[in-house]
Amino acid sequence: MIGKRAIAFDIGNKRIGVAISDPFNEYAMPCETYNRTGNFQKDVEAIAKIAKDRGVGVIVCGIPYNFDGTESIQTEKTRGFIEALKTKTDLPIELEDERFTTMQARETQIMGGIKRDDRKKTIDSIAASYILESWLNREKIRNKKAEEKKMAEEMKDEIYEDEEDRIFELEADDGTIEKLYHIATIEYRKNMYCVFQKAEPECEEEEDEVIIFALEGEGDDAMLVPLEDEELLDEVFAEFCHQYEKFEGADEAEELE
Repeated sequence: MIGKRAIAFDIGNKRIGVAISDPFNEYAMPCETYNRTGNFQKDVEAIAKIAKDRGVGVIVCGIPYNFDGTESIQTEKTRGFIEALKTKTDLPIELEDERFTTMQARETQIMGGIKRDDRKKTIDSIAASYILESWLNREKIRNKKAEEKKMAEEMKDEIYEDEEDRIFELEADDGTIEKLYHIATIEYRKNMYCVFQKAEPECEEEEDEVIIFALEGEGDDAMLVPLEDEELLDEVFAEFCHQYEKFEGADEAEELE
């Protein structure tokens, strides 16, 4: 519905108020008031034509409820009109609670200094604008939540893809393949070292255990070489923890072994 306006109808027994949104669907504007003819089908067709002529993308119809939220005879009549309207248009039809809209419209007229005898001419279209405004506000919230959900899913997918890229398969001396998760590559005393964790730990102890390799060579010739020097291994681990604390927090670094 991008670029398409929304139209709202306040459906009454004698009159039907019309309101339309601005081109950006930011606010609602009262339009004309349709005076019903007494011919049900003719009225339905006339309302469908108004929506078509306006070139809108969606129709919003007010639904009247009692103050306590229960349905009334007028609710049934309005639903009947809406069901008939659906057969005369291909546009989607949304329903919006219209409780208090007539009251709001009347207050607006009084504040605007409209005389009592002239209020019938505009009260229905003003009520329709309140119906549309309510729907537009809810639509903005729905769109915002949908956008936030979409962004969250995209970020989740990016994180997942990034996580997959950081898993490497290394072949042990006995020929078995072990999956390791690359945590970081650090420099220590002008040499490079890669720090890993097991991607598929078999026990709780292995979840915090780190595995360190020396990185020798560059590009396609780079190789991971196990550290045999225990003293050097401790020094590299200490340097890794020092750097890790800066980015991830001391509490998490202390848990690593």
